Amino acid sequence: MKVSFITLGCRVNSYESDAMAGLLRARGFEVVPEGEFADVYVVNTCTVTNIADRKSRQMVSKCRRINPDARVVVTGCWSQRFPEEAAKLPGVCLVLGPAQKNRIADYLEGIDGPVRTVVGDVMHAREFEELSASAEGRTRAYLKIQDGCNRFCSYCAIPFARGAVRSRSLDSVRRELEKLDSLGFAEVVLTGIHLTDYGRDLDGPTLADAIDCANGLDSVRRIRLGSLEPHGLTDEMISRITANPKVCRQFHLSLQSGSDTVLERMRRGYTAGEYEAIVSKIRAAYGQDAPRVAITTDVIAGFAGETEEEHNETLAFVRRIGFARMHVFPYSRRSGTKADLMPGQLTNAQKAERAQELISVGREMEREFLRGFIGRDEQVLLETRQKDGLNSGYTDSYVRVCTAQGEPDTLVSVHIDSIKEDTNGEMSLLSHS
Repeated sequence: MKVSFITLGCRVNSYESDAMAGLLRARGFEVVPEGEFADVYVVNTCTVTNIADRKSRQMVSKCRRINPDARVVVTGCWSQRFPEEAAKLPGVCLVLGPAQKNRIADYLEGIDGPVRTVVGDVMHAREFEELSASAEGRTRAYLKIQDGCNRFCSYCAIPFARGAVRSRSLDSVRRELEKLDSLGFAEVVLTGIHLTDYGRDLDGPTLADAIDCANGLDSVRRIRLGSLEPHGLTDEMISRITANPKVCRQFHLSLQSGSDTVLERMRRGYTAGEYEAIVSKIRAAYGQDAPRVAITTDVIAGFAGETEEEHNETLAFVRRIGFARMHVFPYSRRSGTKADLMPGQLTNAQKAERAQELISVGREMEREFLRGFIGRDEQVLLETRQKDGLNSGYTDSYVRVCTAQGEPDTLVSVHIDSIKEDTNGEMSLLSHS
């Protein structure tokens, strides 16, 4: 059978889709690119916002338009929260929860009968679901080392879809890294739902220990970290991570708001001042290279009850931090969360206006960050050749660079000459030499 994957949501979902595709190939299935004609479509869903829920349902319909006779498998976070709704969609033959993904090949071999729903009680799951590392081209690989979240922020439904914190053992992390090293990958991205909580369920190991598993490996030159939460970033943790020469100088540190009163309503567990102190410690660890350390973040615009003053506090705070990149999301109400019942819900127009203000500030900060690279030499891991003949790759600060030098899948030193902006407004750096 031909199988095609459609993936929504975060990097963890992308990782898991790639891992499931590998499991199916090993069992003789033919995996074809997204959007191509297939016998079976696997829709890996997201439930982070109402829009994500709607897109998850729409993707099932899209599959049926490509092949009206196709059978559709729905898995991921949305299917975990709403399995009955997923099972009723036309064409769906199988509904899997996130914890059942590692057995997808077994389930697909018996999908000719009635709709089957295999969704476990993720809130009581305690074992980490082992899925092999996945790759993006030949240069960068992804390794999921953690799943689940114990935080229960007032706006978030992810703990109900992913369950409690579960971590891959250090032995397993080391084995996977050694495998990727033997395959020649230069960069490995460690991913998880709540990465800084890695090891909380293992009574001892921390994220720094997981990173150290790459020490002594020759091919793996870079360890890049997925999204980080301020919780768990102690002085010791920051010191160990920043001292490791393999760790990339890019830290995606989730913020959500720069207003203390909003952070309290969100139940984030830190203040803007505490967040700023963490950023200062990370930058201080790199000394004179601090201006090239990329601090990136997520911000929610128009949270429940957010006043104009609180919004302005966030605008002032993000400017003070000077983020290299900022992802902005209008607040989306989620049923079953505490924030959904809070008074003072903003209109969609108000949320959109505030989001646009934040996006504009984010673009200003990104441009200013990129200016700091002009005239400098940077190491770039080249990945692809573009239609214009230039090679494209990333610095360890995760800044995209276009250059005529080198070949894809190589690490080269280039001189940065200017900022390049494409027709979609995406910014990168340009090297002529």
